[in-house]
Order: sequence, then C-alpha cells, then structure tokens
Amino acid sequence: MSSLAGQRVVVTRAAHQAEELARPLRALGAEVILLPVIGIAPPADPRPLKEAVRGLNHYGWIIFSSVNAVIAVANELGTGAKPPRGRIAVVGSATRQAVEKLGWRVDVVPPKFVAEELAAAIPEGSLRDEHVLIPSAAVTRDVLARELANKGAIVDVVEAYRNVMPEEARGQAEQVFETSPKPDWVVFTSSSAVDNLVALVGASDLAGVKIASIGPITSASVEAHGLKVSVQPEEHTVAGLVEGMMR
Repeated sequence: MSSLAGQRVVVTRAAHQAEELARPLRALGAEVILLPVIGIAPPADPRPLKEAVRGLNHYGWIIFSSVNAVIAVANELGTGAKPPRGRIAVVGSATRQAVEKLGWRVDVVPPKFVAEELAAAIPEGSLRDEHVLIPSAAVTRDVLARELANKGAIVDVVEAYRNVMPEEARGQAEQVFETSPKPDWVVFTSSSAVDNLVALVGASDLAGVKIASIGPITSASVEAHGLKVSVQPEEHTVAGLVEGMMR
C-alpha cells in the first residue's frame, strides 16, 4: 500500500495547473483537496509585453522561468507565429515542454531548476552587450536579471502576467483548515502560494500539517513564516515532489 493512501493532501496550485499534481497523488491513494490560492491575470499594463513581443527578434536571448510566462508570450504572438531569432533558456522541465510545444528550440536548461543556476548555465561570452528579454510575473525576484547584467547583458524584465488571489479562496481555505480532521499535507509549488495561504488562514493553522515544497525558494518562504518543510525534492519538479512525499 502507498504511504499516501488515505492521506488528505491540499494542492494549492492555480486551477488550470492543479491536475498535473493532483492526478499522480490520487493514483497513489491520496484524498486530494484542490485549494487554488493563486489565479493568473493579465499584466496591469499590457503595453510593455505587447512592445516586447512585437520586437521579439531584437533579443539575442529570451528567458522563461515559468509555464505562465510562455503562455503569455504565445498568446500575444498568436497562432502560426515563427520561432524567435534569439536563443531560449528556461527554468524547469515543465517550462521546457511548454516552449517545445510551440515548436521552438530550447538552448539552455540548468541542472537545478532555480534562477541562479540558469544565469550560470548561459555561456558568459554570449551575453556581453546582448539584449535579453525576461517575461515574468508582476512580483518576481531580481536575482536573475542582476546576474545577467553583471555578465554584460542588456536586460529587459517585462510583466507578462500577475499572480492574484482568487475571490473564492478565503471561504475554501477556512472550510479546509477550520473543520476536522485537518489535512495531512499541504503542497506548495511557489512562494506566492505560501504567502497567500498564510494570509488566508494564518501560520498557526498550518502547524502540525506536513508541508511539501517544490524547491529552495518556495521552502525559504515557508520557513519565513515560522513553518517547517517536511519534503523538498532534489529534482524540483512535480514528479520529484510526489516521489519525495511517498518516501
């Protein structure tokens, strides 16, 4: 019998991405509770993204750190768009798959799926005086842009989408955490999800619930709220996360 059989597991991903994680958990016998504490919204000002996409071939490198960034750029380009002239670097296997689904070639994927590793993985000589586009969430760490600029790149960070709190999330969260029995697990795949859930129910309601985090940045957000991470996989992917929870 799976170690997750009968375990109540809260999945906090956005609704359109939740099944990627929920499906393998259900297959292992877990009772999955979908609690999307993140929703994806268009950028507050759509003009910078439109201008960047219009001039996409101006960039020597395009860097995607999330599937949502890929979707935002693809939607702006429209169907039948030719692959961009520049090289493409991505963080994570899911992001790579999203790019390749467009028929575009991915040139760089770092061995570890964090921004710092991506900056190190791009050959330094290919960045000097090169224009780099980073389509990203509205609130994002500036580590990658800073590292690339230190290597001589001319970096444009453009808001491609916003992480927002779904209107129904508060009522759903209270129902999940204020009724008995409490969930056995909460799974986080982003820092935004951590911050949003803590804002909804408070850190004290998460005490005693095992927390699975997809990677070190998300784990740092968990720990910043005084909570403990039970599982952080070496491979920062959904598959790695599920395997780590099984163990």
